[in-house]
Amino acid sequence: MAGGPSHLETFDPKPELAKLDGQPMPESFTKGQPIAQLQGAQLKCWRPQFGFKKHGRAGNEISDIFPRLATVADDLAIVRSMHTDAINHDPAHTLMNTGTLISGRPSMGSWVTYGLGSETESLPGFVVLTSTEGRSPQPISTRMWHSGFLPGQFSGIELRAQGDPVYYVRNPGGVSPSRQRDVVSTVQSLNRLQDSVVEDPEIAARISQYEMAFRMQASVPDLMDISKEPRSTLDHYGATPGDGSFASNCLLARRLAERGVRFIQLYHRDWDHHNDLVKFITGNAASVDHPTTALITDLKQRGLFKDTLIVWGGEFGRTPMVQANKGGPGRDHHQRAFSMFLCGGGIKAGVTHGATDELGYNAVEDRVHVNDLHATMLHLLGIDHTRLTVKFQGLDMRLTNVGGDVVRNLLA
Repeated sequence: MAGGPSHLETFDPKPELAKLDGQPMPESFTKGQPIAQLQGAQLKCWRPQFGFKKHGRAGNEISDIFPRLATVADDLAIVRSMHTDAINHDPAHTLMNTGTLISGRPSMGSWVTYGLGSETESLPGFVVLTSTEGRSPQPISTRMWHSGFLPGQFSGIELRAQGDPVYYVRNPGGVSPSRQRDVVSTVQSLNRLQDSVVEDPEIAARISQYEMAFRMQASVPDLMDISKEPRSTLDHYGATPGDGSFASNCLLARRLAERGVRFIQLYHRDWDHHNDLVKFITGNAASVDHPTTALITDLKQRGLFKDTLIVWGGEFGRTPMVQANKGGPGRDHHQRAFSMFLCGGGIKAGVTHGATDELGYNAVEDRVHVNDLHATMLHLLGIDHTRLTVKFQGLDMRLTNVGGDVVRNLLA
């Protein structure tokens, strides 16, 4: 959820903040703290803008903007005590995707496919899909799914839901599959000859990727054609073939999982609500509530849920203080507290982990850093995060940098 969904309007109700609505934010919370765009402004409390209700047997509290997600509350583990090191989008995206603020490191999807390999030979092991609500798409860089210092074949591949899913995936007119095979085989022979001389790992990666590209010419068009799905399935997700929506991407995510793709990442790029928060978060929630719930229920019906880990969240949260902008109030970036949820894949169901203070400013109970989240995800995939390392520039590099503890309370 690129842009930073507000935890105060999604998964973290704050009655005390509501009582202080319009009053000065207590300086004891904010003094000496970094603030993105509210520097020098008069800081005033702003109540949560939507109601919350308890759902499911465990009573998970979920905002009214997620009516469908509330129906699967007993499948969710809501984490209210997330915190991060970055207060602006790009570095926060970098940390969430690579485990560090330093650009150029391998993304988590690259680490996972490097460590576990892929279950498919006709598709990439790591696939990225993007969508937007259409207001102001949050910029994201392709280095968020790059392999960094790992071999190039472990980079994520972005599949586009509109037009050609991958550039140049289709043969030009007059080039048959057999003729294309001849060309690829000849190029591969030349690459192997060069590799035998220089022993460059990037040549080996290129050989691997040329083979993958050739197989993708057949597999990708079939994968992306969701019009072949029954009408009942399209309706279940709220998906329209070829529309590039988050709903269609959720359906594609299920199709990718069925085909053995190891790591599937969906970006929905419009959660940066500095102004008109009520209007825009309502629209964003509506665009993801239905398909997210559909993906969970579809995976359960197909027997895939128990083996598929789903993680939902953004790069940081939003401030309890109001940001007065033209067009209506919003919330500024906030690094010290935000919410995410996990489900499936060995996650304890129907629980809420951690807590923020009474105003939602600081994560104070069972705090979870991004490195802890990554350590937990890797543990659920069968990987000890301290042992998945690669020597680079004289150091044993890993996804969790020099931190990270498995959050045991989230494990089933």
